[in-house]
Amino acid sequence: MEIRRLVLPGPAPTAHDAAVLCARLARLYEAGARAVECDARAVTAPGLGAVEVLARLRLTARGRPLRVTGAAPALRALLDLVGLVELLGEAEQREPSRGVQEGVEPDDLAV
Repeated sequence: MEIRRLVLPGPAPTAHDAAVLCARLARLYEAGARAVECDARAVTAPGLGAVEVLARLRLTARGRPLRVTGAAPALRALLDLVGLVELLGEAEQREPSRGVQEGVEPDDLAV
């Protein structure tokens, strides 16, 4: 699987960056990339601009593999807060990892 890299600008991506990055992402997929990693190491002051950039990139990917790497704790927390934590390639806290079944205790009430 060919994985391409897309570098997010820092310290805080803006809506203008989103349009440019989405165009680049679309070109990567058109050129045959099977998956794309977004390098977020430069994003040191994440805010709503970073969320917009990553949300628009996710929409541009249209279900194709897209993963954020190098995210600082502040960006990780923000993505978790807005429900985009799956871009980090990690399971959400509220959901068990794939292949893991939750245990049921005998005295648990039926829901």
